[in-house]
Order: sequence, then structure tokens, then C-alpha cells
Amino acid sequence: MRVSVSWLREYVDLPADLPTGDLEQALVDLGIEVESAVDLAETVTGQLVVGEVREIEELTGFKKPIRFCRVDVGAANGTGEPQEIVCGARNFAEGDRVVVILPGGVLPGGFAIGARKTYGHNSAGMICSVKELGLGDDHSGIIVLGPDVTAKPGDDARPVVGLDDVVLDLEITPDRGYALSLRGLARELSHAFDVPLRDPALAPAPGGTETPAYPVEVRDTVGCDRFTARLVRGVDPTAPTPSWMQQRLVTAGIRSISLPVDITNYVMVELGQPMHAFDADRIVGPLVVRRAEAGEKLTTLDGVNRVLTADDMVICDDTGPISLAAVMGGETSEVVAGTTNVLFEAAHWDPAMVGRTARRHKLFSEAAKRWERGVDPAVALVALERAVRLLTEHGGGTPSAEILDIDHVRPRTPISLPADLPTRRVGVEYPPARVVALLERVGCTVAQGTDRLSEDPGAVGVASGVGAVLSVTPPTWRPDLTDPADLVEEVVRLDGYDKVPSVLPTAPPGRGLTPRQRRRRAVAGSLAERGYVEVLAHPFVSPELADQLGLPAADPRRPAVRLANPLSEEEPLLRTTLLGPLLGILKRNLGRGHRDLALYEIGAVFHPRVGAGSPPAMGVDRRPTDAEFAAADAVVPAQPVHVAVVLSGDLDPAGWWGAGRPAGWADAIEAARDVLAAAGIPDERVEVRAAEYAPWHPGRCAELRVDDSVVGHAGELHPVVVAALELPRRTSAMELNLDALPPTPVTPAPAVSGFPPALIDVALVVDDSVPAEQVRRALEAGAGELLEDVRLFDVYSGAQLGEGRRSLAYKLTFRAPDRTLTVEEAVAARDAAVAVAAERLGATLRGA
Repeated sequence: MRVSVSWLREYVDLPADLPTGDLEQALVDLGIEVESAVDLAETVTGQLVVGEVREIEELTGFKKPIRFCRVDVGAANGTGEPQEIVCGARNFAEGDRVVVILPGGVLPGGFAIGARKTYGHNSAGMICSVKELGLGDDHSGIIVLGPDVTAKPGDDARPVVGLDDVVLDLEITPDRGYALSLRGLARELSHAFDVPLRDPALAPAPGGTETPAYPVEVRDTVGCDRFTARLVRGVDPTAPTPSWMQQRLVTAGIRSISLPVDITNYVMVELGQPMHAFDADRIVGPLVVRRAEAGEKLTTLDGVNRVLTADDMVICDDTGPISLAAVMGGETSEVVAGTTNVLFEAAHWDPAMVGRTARRHKLFSEAAKRWERGVDPAVALVALERAVRLLTEHGGGTPSAEILDIDHVRPRTPISLPADLPTRRVGVEYPPARVVALLERVGCTVAQGTDRLSEDPGAVGVASGVGAVLSVTPPTWRPDLTDPADLVEEVVRLDGYDKVPSVLPTAPPGRGLTPRQRRRRAVAGSLAERGYVEVLAHPFVSPELADQLGLPAADPRRPAVRLANPLSEEEPLLRTTLLGPLLGILKRNLGRGHRDLALYEIGAVFHPRVGAGSPPAMGVDRRPTDAEFAAADAVVPAQPVHVAVVLSGDLDPAGWWGAGRPAGWADAIEAARDVLAAAGIPDERVEVRAAEYAPWHPGRCAELRVDDSVVGHAGELHPVVVAALELPRRTSAMELNLDALPPTPVTPAPAVSGFPPALIDVALVVDDSVPAEQVRRALEAGAGELLEDVRLFDVYSGAQLGEGRRSLAYKLTFRAPDRTLTVEEAVAARDAAVAVAAERLGATLRGA
């Protein structure tokens, strides 16, 4: 939120000589993040003056319209003669007053202004737009000063356009919706500097009348618990927005549109109450506030035709929806150039409904931003009166005597707060009288119900001591105050976070990382060392993902946990496999020009507990019992930690050294082996078998087993899945359940032999259906203790081997711990290994 300090001073008596740094620090101390505090007077140097356009000559023969202007800048240029300036804007005419920067000046961003020849004419200076002066993002035309501006040509333009002010750019946290207004910020600063506050919401406002301003029916009093409206007739449709209002809106980052619309935005920034202005003559019949019917359509003010759902709230007339309530109005009832009768609406909407609607339609308007953070329901009539007065003052018209006020707002529920709770929670002494005073400064009403009263004469009228209880009713503008912990936070915040000592707790004795943490780090380090790049994906997926991955109907990965309040309606489910989001990241990187990719992620997946019911309600006033914890844990989804990798493109790049090697299913299986090795699982306990498991190719999928339990799968993705996700052919992947792995066994130190090895290669011919892993295990079983290592280095198939046969070549390394092996011993061990392979798998020596 952007706001000028001069506007703030209308509501709070800030010290006249307050340094910008002190103001910034005060806001930070109150928990409001300051993105920047800019003294606008320092952003533009040189002569920035008011000019009056005397002549305009239209230049032709160029690609875009160009104007050669003669602008009266008084005596600012030293000659008194009109300044010659070339300009491309079209939104001004002869006689208009504009803002001119003369040669030698510098605009924001270090843009220096000089005199030069352009488009065949001399141009000395620039006629400025809002964007060029750094006041906003509007670059559609230059600034044209209104008739209410009294400055003459040659006068300093800084006070005219607001460049003599300080602008604060604030980041308001979601729990501080009240601070998205001048009213809320002024209240906070009055606390910080202990100065008077002039609350604009306390201005007198007439209440609702028996006869409504316009016939309105509210059918959903939960989604809309208050609806007020008032009509102004006979407004001058040509009345401009006063310059001071435009200037403040531009500073706040809001574009000026028309007087009635600008007034609603002005009141929103001032009071925090979003409003809407309808053209009363374009409304057909009475208004109805209700939930939308699924499939209804509405064209909003941004020109988009939107399909509504039953969760959306709408305002309707006899023609159907005319406004997406609390988010954006519709085209059919908007204020237009000829509008003379304006119906102002100020309502109070359910924050959760507004948040869901804004995210569903991707409409994050200024109004929606405030609604989902909470708006004061008590300020609607004041905002209505303020808007009506501004419109009649600057646009004429006659306000109706009738005022509509449909009020179903429930009163705030008091919160019981032990008087010593802030002291006990924070560790700083807060006397009960101080607690009461701080909460009343926030706007709370504090009643002193007690169990035991203090005899301390210094605490007259204030409950104190052990057992004292305060009954605190939060103000209407603080919907975030719902629990005792919230009130404790307010006490600490207003008393000063700097008074809370920084005391580091004593670290408990321990043995460092847990086994699970060590395993996770080892796996991540192993994959990173092999060239895989770690990514962190959002755990949210769409309902269509299960079909895209080809998961069978009975697959346990199909049932998913649905979020009650998802960030996006398109992805409301929690993932049951890492592959969906990970493949989405792969696709995004491919779309941005990357071709050779090896990615991995380690994270949790979520499996719902079928029939678990709802979790118990647990407050924050005490620690939940063990039984409550157990009941909550029984409902929480199972969240095993998985690791997954995806590969696409070349694993070994091509170059002058030769052709590259594309990544394939075997690389995905090798990645799984690397993970198991890094997790401390001995190779002899790992078995790789052929399998059929979605989303992998049925002929190029392997399941990884540890102690005969399946812990994951790897291989090439199914062609149908690759096509559905728009991925390259031969994309491969692996996913393992790290939580399914047994504990890392104690590994004895290896015996190192000082004797030379005996190296023998053996090529065995087997059926195509025989896995190479089974051949390797047979060789290990037959070779005995002298075998140190066995590694597959070649696979061959050809006509000379016969149909359905292939040759697997292995390197066998033999070594004895106490002697140098003889040739006879090594050959005997090799023959024994081949014999077992022949017996188990029907293998024969190639060439024998």
C-alpha cells in the first residue's frame, strides 16, 4: 500500500519536524513492514514548472502522431518567450496547463533532460506524464491540471503534483486488514507517537430509513451480513475529479477513471471500506444479493466474460448478475460518461468467500484485497455519507433522503483474558493496569471480571494478581482478535518488542542429526554429485493428474486429500506421488529452451486415512492432552517422504569427442541404486525386477526391492503418459519411498587386501526374458568368497545368437586376502560361477 504522509497528517498530529527515518522505524516497531519511504522532492531535480500550452502544430509524415508545441513557462526559462517542445501525447489542447521540466533537469531514474533537434524541430524540455515523474504507472498521456489548480505558468509544479511530499510504500500482513486504510495507519501512528487521532469513521452519518433508497433483497446473510445504499440524482456527468483527489489516488497507485468511481476508491483508501457506484438508470428492477447459480455468466469491468460457480456472491437485477460481489462490478451497470443518477453501495462481505472468489477468477482487486483481510462492518454508513458528500460537492446532484441499511452483523464475542497471561507468556512484567490501558488503546472494551482482586492501592479499579480475569471485547475493525493469544500479542506490540529480552534457550544435549535426517542429506548429496538438480515443487495437484498418469481405478495413489481453502481451484488436491509436480517442472524448463535435464526432489506425499473422521477442536489456551494429540494424528494424512528423479535429453552431451548418449530407462534404475546405496542399504539386500506399474512403460519398468519388500519403481514413462503431459519421447523417471527403507545397518570396515586382483571377462548367452540382475546374482553365488566385484559392461543381440537370445558380458574381479591367486584358482572360480548361472538360468558361454 502506498500512502502520502501529508494525507496521514489530516488524521493524526505527527510532529512537524519528524524525520522520515523515525517515521519508518515507528511503523516497523509496530509490526508494519516498510518497503520504502521516498521524499518525492528529491526524486526530480532542476526546474519543474507549470506551463500553459499556447500553440500546437500537428506534424505529419512520421510513424506516430507528433506535436510541436509552444508552451508558456513564464520567466522560468529566462526569456519569457514560449518554450518549444516536441510531444507525442494527444490528451491536451491549446489553453491547457501542463507540467514541464526544462533543460538541465533530471527525472526519476536518472533521466536527464536537454535541448535537441528532433522530428525536424528544436525541442527544449519535456511535458511530463505521471509515470515520467515517478508518481504512478499511467503513461497513457501527460498530466493536465484541472481548473481548481491556481498555479500560474512558471510556478514550481512540485506542490501542484505532490512532489513536495513523502510517500510510504508499506507491506501489510494478512492479519492487519485495518492498516490498508488511512484510518488504520493513523491509529497505529497515534499509538507510536502518543498523539491525538482524528478518526474519520466517527463522523456523523444518518442511519437507515424505513423507506429504502432502492429495493434490495439479501438472500444470503452469511455471505453478506450488511448492505447499505444511497442514491444521488442529477449529477453533472462532465464534472471532473478534483486535482487533489486525483493526486492522492495516483500516489496510492490507483488510476483516475471518473468522479463517482474515483470517490469510491478515495473512500476505500481513506476508511478501508470498499464501495461500488452503479448507474441507477441502467439497473432493471430491484436488486437481489445471492449466491450465483453454477454456469451463470457475467462480464466484469475488465471486459472478461466470467463463468460463475455456486460459491460466488453476486448482485443481480431483473437481467441477471450485474456485479461480482466484493470483487468487481459488471459492465451492464457501470458508471459511464453520461451517468446522472448514481447509486452508491457499501456492504460487508464474508472474507473467506471473497478470498475464494478472487483466487478462482484471478481477480485480485484492491477491494478484494481488503475484504479477504477483514473490513470494519460498522463503517458502512459513514463511508456512504462521505461518498455522497464528496459527489454532491464536486459533481452536483441531490442526495435522496432514503437510506438503505440491511444489518445482520453479529456483535463481537468477549474474550476471557487472565490478567497475568501476557507476563507468563512473554516473560516481561505487564501490570494488569498496563494490560487494560494498552488494550483500550487498541479500541477494545475491557470489563474486569475477577476471581481474586488485588489489595494493591496502586491498582485501584483494576483486577490484578493470580486468578484475575479480564473480559475483553475487540473493536469491530479488528476481526483478527479472536483468542487470548491475539490480545497478548497486541499488549507486547504496543508496549514495544524492544522491551522483550533476547534470551537464547539452552540447547538440549543430543547426538546431532537423527538417522532420518542423515539419510535424507546423504541421498540429496549423492544425487547432486551425479549431476541431478534439486527442485522444490508445490505439493498441490489437479484432479485430472491421476488420469494423465494412467493410474488404474483401484490404485491407492488415486484417493487424495482435498484442501478446504486451496490456493487455486485448479489444483485443490495434495499430491500422492512426487512425479506429477516434478514432471510439470520438467515441462516448464523444456518450454524455456532447456533440453538436457536431470531433476530430483525429496519431499512428502499425502495419503488420506479413509474413514478417519474430523479432527477434534483444539484451542490455544492450553496444551492439548495426549488423547487430543492422538485423535488429531489419527486424522492427519499419512505423509511418507519420497525421492524422485526425472530425466530427458542427453545424459552425456555430444561434442568434438563424439556423439552424446541420451538418458534412458537404465539411468533411472541406476539413480534408484545410487539412492539406496547412499541410504546405507547393502547391495546384496537390493533386488531389481521387471514390473508393470503406472506411469511407467510396461516393458521398461523395474521395481526396486529391499529384503523382498517393494520400495519404489524406475524406468521409462509410458508413451500415453508422455503424450498427455506433452513431454519428449523416452522421458524416464524414478520414485522411491525413503520411509519404507529399513534402518541403516552397521557396516563393518572393509578388509583391504594388498595382493593383486585377477581380472576375467565372461560373456553368457541367455533368453531375452532373463533379467541381467538375476545373472549377476547367479555369478556371485557361484564364484564364492574370492569374487570381489562383478560388473555388466556389454549387452549384445544378433542373428548368430538366435531369435530371443542375447549376450551379457561381465567383468569379474577375483582377489584373495592372504595370497596372490593362481591362474588355476581364478579360472576355477569363474567356471563355478558360470556353472551356477547355467543351472539356474540356462546360460551358456558365448562361443563355447
